[in-house]
Amino acid sequence: MSTPNTEQKKSASQFVTEARKAIPEFTAAQAKEKLDQGQVGLLLDVREPAEWEKGHIPGAVLAPRGMLEWYADPTTPYAKPELTTKRDALILVACASGGRSILAAQTLQSMGYSNVVSMAGGFNEWKKREYPVEEKTTEGK
Repeated sequence: MSTPNTEQKKSASQFVTEARKAIPEFTAAQAKEKLDQGQVGLLLDVREPAEWEKGHIPGAVLAPRGMLEWYADPTTPYAKPELTTKRDALILVACASGGRSILAAQTLQSMGYSNVVSMAGGFNEWKKREYPVEEKTTEGK
């Protein structure tokens, strides 16, 4: 019987730090400017559905981080055409604070997406700056 390897090789923050060396980032202000100018081909939100429902950037497409590889691969039954048809467009990836989005952007880059940028500070920074936010509304509430 083998003993479990309890020695951690890399921490989550180390993955993020390494990704930041390879992936460009926009501030929330830069992201808004690019969106307003129509320069973003796809705004991808990699948060979880429960986070999305509490508010998201208008025009964003939801692709939770846990399903990203399947959504981005046109050969899978889960492929999202909103994503797979934008391989060369500017893709702006956002999450809550910037960690998941930088890792997601790195994943997309390694899958052959050529122009991927992460939004530093994520949705939290976007909302803090009082930029437009869409919220899910339920009929009758």
